Amino acid sequence: MLETLGRSVLKAAERTGVFTLFLRHTLQAVFKRPFEWQELSKQLERVGVRSSPVVMVTAVFTGMVFTLQTYDGFKRFQAEAFVPGVLGVALLRELVPVLGCMMVAGRIGSAMAAELGTMRVTDQIEALEVMGCDPIQFLVVPRFLATLLMMPLLITLSDMVGITGGWFLITHILHENAPGFFDQVFEFLDAEDYWSGIIKAAVFGAIIASVGCYKGINTRGGAEGVGRNTTHAVVYASLGILISDFVLTKVLF
Repeated sequence: MLETLGRSVLKAAERTGVFTLFLRHTLQAVFKRPFEWQELSKQLERVGVRSSPVVMVTAVFTGMVFTLQTYDGFKRFQAEAFVPGVLGVALLRELVPVLGCMMVAGRIGSAMAAELGTMRVTDQIEALEVMGCDPIQFLVVPRFLATLLMMPLLITLSDMVGITGGWFLITHILHENAPGFFDQVFEFLDAEDYWSGIIKAAVFGAIIASVGCYKGINTRGGAEGVGRNTTHAVVYASLGILISDFVLTKVLF
């Protein structure tokens, strides 16, 4: 039992160290030249434009469900007027950044792991190294920067969509009067509520890209290994988002 426990601890420590070195290499490669502008623009389109529908749908239904639950509870105490403010704080601080980034982790993180993993098992990454190209600079850095830059923009748009979803539910589904709904939202919010969500989105984006690329680059075992590491990329990125969300919430508030 002790031998098994020790082996597991050493294996976890080894993986943590390898990932740390990979992340350090990625951050150093960000400032190296030449820079892959064409690949960056391609990844910006993939991460931002193509991911926007699923993130927006997640935000609008999250806003509607939260509003429905909150409105029903607050109505028992004749406190319906506080629903817009509570909705805004919940969406901007927690719900939209966490749920939106987890959806992106399932879509983009898995795609990065599968794409780079396929390149690894088909020896395309080794071919880049033979030609003198740094795989981290050529493949990882554009994906890392694209996710880091696009997640705050996606979350900003999703904040508005989620608040609009709450307004739509109250006025068009519940058929309740909600005069000055958006005014109440923005009166209740502070700048730190918005910026905390944006900081979280950027950190979550870095986690998604780094974990997805790390799993892809270190794929072994052919097609089976690609499938296994693709699954691991989504699971580990989701766990990283949840754990870092707690840490950031503790630090920011």
